[in-house]
Amino acid sequence: MKQMTLKLIEKYQRPVVKLDDFFGLEAMIDTGAVYPVWMSGEERLRRLGAVKKKDSVPFGGLGGMTNGALYKIPIFQLGDLLYPDMGIIAHRSNFPVPLLLPATMFNNLIYEINNKTHRLNITVPDDESISRNLTIKYENEQLYVFCSSAE
Repeated sequence: MKQMTLKLIEKYQRPVVKLDDFFGLEAMIDTGAVYPVWMSGEERLRRLGAVKKKDSVPFGGLGGMTNGALYKIPIFQLGDLLYPDMGIIAHRSNFPVPLLLPATMFNNLIYEINNKTHRLNITVPDDESISRNLTIKYENEQLYVFCSSAE
């Protein structure tokens, strides 16, 4: 098993991590979310290397149904976890941090949000990899998300 701990930023009441390995951005962990969502403007996302795959896709979240553009990020890093060609939805929102990370990113992993010590603890079991595949597909007018070990 591989274990890692990320520090949660104490000024937020929700679990927010600073992504030192991803341009120092802040991201909120949302255990009820399904899709990673970028909320700070598509121009900025493209400057981070993301490539647009589809202009407008409907998705549920952020208080109801809405639309966003489907992108791929060449490599996303969360602690020691690597997500090559990660799917992400861009949706401009007045959110306190630019990025929302869903529970689906931790599929088959063990994660604990410890609000007392302000830590996000992640355990990668021996039969899983730190290299992860997170794919978002838009088929038959519906979004699907898949996340698994890359190896």
